Amino acid sequence: MAAQRLLDHDVSVPEAVVRVLEQAGIDHVFGMPGGGTGRIFNALYDHQNKIRSVLVREEGLGAVMADVYGRLTGKPGVVMGQAAFMLTNAGMGIVEGFLAGSPMLILSDLSDNAPFSHHGPYQSGTADYGSWDARGTIAGYTKHVFVAREPGQAVQQTQLAIKHALAGHRGPVAVLYHSAALGATVGPDTTPRLYETAPYLAPSGDEARQTAPAAQVEGAVRMLAAAERPLIVAGNGVRIAGARAELRALAEYLGTPVATTASGKGVFPDTHPLSLGVFGTFGLEAANTVVAEADVILAVGTKLGPTDTAFENRALLDPERQTIVQIDVEPRHAAWTFPVAQAMLGDAKAVLAQLLAAAKDSGVADNGWGSRRVAEAHESLGSWDVEASRSDETPIEPRRLIRELHLALPDDAIVTCDAGENRLFMMHHFRTRGMLEYLQPAAVGGMGYALPAALAAKLVHPERPAVAVCGDGGFGIALNGLLTAVEQRIPIVTVVFNNGHLGWVYHGQGDRHIASGFANGFDYAGIARAMGCESIRVERPEALGEALDKAVKSERPIVLDVVTSMRPTFRDVTSPLAAH
Repeated sequence: MAAQRLLDHDVSVPEAVVRVLEQAGIDHVFGMPGGGTGRIFNALYDHQNKIRSVLVREEGLGAVMADVYGRLTGKPGVVMGQAAFMLTNAGMGIVEGFLAGSPMLILSDLSDNAPFSHHGPYQSGTADYGSWDARGTIAGYTKHVFVAREPGQAVQQTQLAIKHALAGHRGPVAVLYHSAALGATVGPDTTPRLYETAPYLAPSGDEARQTAPAAQVEGAVRMLAAAERPLIVAGNGVRIAGARAELRALAEYLGTPVATTASGKGVFPDTHPLSLGVFGTFGLEAANTVVAEADVILAVGTKLGPTDTAFENRALLDPERQTIVQIDVEPRHAAWTFPVAQAMLGDAKAVLAQLLAAAKDSGVADNGWGSRRVAEAHESLGSWDVEASRSDETPIEPRRLIRELHLALPDDAIVTCDAGENRLFMMHHFRTRGMLEYLQPAAVGGMGYALPAALAAKLVHPERPAVAVCGDGGFGIALNGLLTAVEQRIPIVTVVFNNGHLGWVYHGQGDRHIASGFANGFDYAGIARAMGCESIRVERPEALGEALDKAVKSERPIVLDVVTSMRPTFRDVTSPLAAH
């Protein structure tokens, strides 16, 4: 089919850029107008029926929202703003997306005020003398950076940035627009020639997913067939590929226990009879024990990093006594940290479907070990619920709050977590079920993630409850996101573990506490009300159920300020295997 021109008449470069976004199916842009990007926001004014511009109060919130949009939709999440602030304030969200493999598109400028770019005008980021280096700043935590200096480049590089964000191991790609490019026009005779966006992008749909060579799949099936104690380890790559259903189908057919990495939590429901939960440094004792017993391990969408493997403790994973089979879309990830007996290079959704078909054809069957061993392990070893999960003490035991969250949230909720001890407690003790989505910043672990992540999740899935779970430290960083929630009418639930400390830091300092405690008496419920939200302060455990029920049913942004105990520490959820 012949290529079609992008334009049949002259338009401004910002207008052409917005048409590219529209053709790529992008329907949200997060950020703050500033510098040259104000021209692109101006062009978005005429496209509000197709693309929603979401104003955030700080660029970092926009970057997290773009990261989560990319994780949930498979399309690049777009964050846009002026370079001096976008490429600094937004760093945490961009780094999280870079390390987690989230498709993102960062649109910014050089603020260079052409034709004076070489004289270092105010805010300029061209790297000329007297200016700062915008490209160098962002290059260290993106897949690629385009600097668009010519009009045609600006449009075509936007198309290529979308392509690269989605290709192979996904991630953030930036386009920095020179003021001379943004101030120009493009048309049917522009060079380089401008064509419609679709042919630049990788084919979409299941039929376009990269499959593994048949010989690799057959080799993996032979190893699984010979196993007495096969096991699946699932990572965030399952989420990025949209491969939950395929993972579950294979596990159920083979009767194979499933453990997840920290970043993979939620890709397999914790309530499933084959689920072991999270393994590794902060994993359940039941999960670590059964992983250690496995003779063949199928690792799907995980790099098996040191935190996943309790710093490569051989008592947990050992390629000398265990056969490791790995599925990954990125060749560099295969056998990166451990030698593998069989690598299958391809998209997790496609390769898992190949494995299931090949297993059925070869007659591989459930040997009955998996479900029995999972049940025994959860019954006899450390699992999700512990005695503290039913504690009536005040301040409220965090594990009691987590159990109440599990009981209160519907099966289709989206839970977003933050950094710190609260995230470790949630990762260890919260049980996912049904289609519940669970997102956390397990790649870089930045505070202030949960609240903007919930905002993006609610925009992507307005029909599902979105619940941000954070500590008072993370809430203090991101609470201006409540202003966006009110202004944009995004009814999220925010649950604050309010213990007056940076818990992980405080407990790690021993008896030399410094810069890890907050002033007593912050009324986060009152602050939320002053910002236009509903709020409830919860000080007793028996009030949790009613408060959570009201929060989930609320049609406005609502904050639950839960006064929690400092008694449990990160050491309570750290595996002895991780001591080093």
